[in-house]
Amino acid sequence: MPDFEIFDDEFQQILGQNSGPGLKLLAEGLAFAEGVCWVPRLNKVIVSDIPNDRIVSWSESEGFGIYREPSGRSNGNTVDREGRVISCLTKGRTVVRGEDDGTMTTLAESYGDGKLTSPNDVAVKSDGSIWFTDPDYGFLDPTVGHADSLEQDRNRVYRIDPDTLEVTMVSEDFDKPNGITFSPDESVLYVGDTGRTHGEFRAHNLMAFDVAGKTLENPRVFAEVDPGVPDGFRADVDGNIWVSAGDGVQVFNPNGDLLGKIRTPEVAANLSFGMSDNQTLFIGATSSIWSIELNIAGATRPAA
Repeated sequence: MPDFEIFDDEFQQILGQNSGPGLKLLAEGLAFAEGVCWVPRLNKVIVSDIPNDRIVSWSESEGFGIYREPSGRSNGNTVDREGRVISCLTKGRTVVRGEDDGTMTTLAESYGDGKLTSPNDVAVKSDGSIWFTDPDYGFLDPTVGHADSLEQDRNRVYRIDPDTLEVTMVSEDFDKPNGITFSPDESVLYVGDTGRTHGEFRAHNLMAFDVAGKTLENPRVFAEVDPGVPDGFRADVDGNIWVSAGDGVQVFNPNGDLLGKIRTPEVAANLSFGMSDNQTLFIGATSSIWSIELNIAGATRPAA
């Protein structure tokens, strides 16, 4: 099976000459590869291996290694403006930040009078605010989460204030909110709804919202992802959205048109742009980690 499906000439330009070499296998033997995140200050990519309760890493100089173990069954990871790693702990029911001295700071653990359910994925805006999803996957599957009782009555998307750490709800109109990322100019927030994981006829949409300061407006379906669900995703500098799905990575232009696909041998769960030029795409695909060099760079946050 070829590594690529090309539906638009723009996708061929994005692939450049790399449509020949295709995907490169970096590591295998994981239980479930999620939370793919390039960490610039370390020059390595980290990947959550959720059932094994660890975060693994890969770099050109060191190859495969262990970044953190145990991890609280970390799921989504990102970096803040200072380059520190922020993680969603599915088992720990918290959003945490790794400090330079190796300690962990809890950024969010509750909303209202109840604990969070199982934080899943996270994005940082240029103003330092942290936006994250909190579906009930960790409650539904104790092997990747916890067996504790639910304390929230809805699956929601939240915002953490950078100064006060106050947690506010920005959307609760989801079945299971999952992946999350901003457009390059931060005018749009994309959130995946992956209810289909628990019913074939449930949501498998990538939603878009206009960002209005600390709130969201104008919810709409940006794209429907098939097969599978829009698990994790990132934007490139042109505003294209790279989405992990059941058949690999699907790439949509800012209008929601499908440009092409990078097929992976296993279901893809998350991805991240990285390396010094930010033109390498790292993909977590169930038990394996892959990379491919591209002719476009991933988006970075505007200066605060």
